[in-house]
Amino acid sequence: LDSNVSCTVENDSFEGVTQEEDQSSLYNFLYPSKELLPDDKEMSIFDHLEELRARIFISVLAVGASIIGCFAFSKDIIKILEAPVSVQGVRFLQLSPGEFFFTTLKVSGYCGLLIGSPIILYEIIAFVLPGLTKDERKFLGPIVLGSSVLFYLGILFSYTVLAPAALNFFVNYAEGAVESIWSIDQYFEFVLVLLFSTGLSFQVPVIQLLLGQVGLVSSEQMLSIWRYVVVGAVVAAAVLTPSTDPLTQMLLAGPLLGLYLGGAWMVRLTGR
Repeated sequence: LDSNVSCTVENDSFEGVTQEEDQSSLYNFLYPSKELLPDDKEMSIFDHLEELRARIFISVLAVGASIIGCFAFSKDIIKILEAPVSVQGVRFLQLSPGEFFFTTLKVSGYCGLLIGSPIILYEIIAFVLPGLTKDERKFLGPIVLGSSVLFYLGILFSYTVLAPAALNFFVNYAEGAVESIWSIDQYFEFVLVLLFSTGLSFQVPVIQLLLGQVGLVSSEQMLSIWRYVVVGAVVAAAVLTPSTDPLTQMLLAGPLLGLYLGGAWMVRLTGR
């Protein structure tokens, strides 16, 4: 009985120490000491709002210029996005007057946002950089670079693997029964949503690194819930993919699970 009581007391004290460490990590993140703060000048709230307005204006201007540039080459971009199924004899048509025109606007908007995203990211970093500590600034570069690389890798993976697999499934399933003549607007709605949702889902390791850097979650805690992660990856793939075929969902769930495990490994390497 005494040994059981002592074990219980030790467990309670260990849990209390762990909670105190988590709370101290979060407190240090929200209220860093003066030694960790850089020697930047102080600004009033109105100066911050003025800077924010200027940076939003630059971001909107950059995205607008990118959209206009993409609209000038919209037909070439559309041919590239049609490539996964055009080789299989799939034809496209517009079901209403102006449908192709509005489709080119949609494609130009997505591509312009994709091209202008580095400028948006730079403006965000430049705005929040004065509020970061010296240690946080060291992690900012790798996190931003990793986030950008993972986003574009997600889009490339979706274009080369996910989209062809899903579209080939639909073409082969309809072969011999109906002729594949697809609406141009619905096709690009499917492809563009799939591309960008895959790119966003590839940000899982970045979120893990941020949580580990703050001290909210450790790598051991991330790895201990791997069973729930498997289920979550399958559910997330089912939600993110616009199609309902299981092949596309499994092709996305596999990389999501691998990215999560890789993110937990990176958190362990950082020692957080």
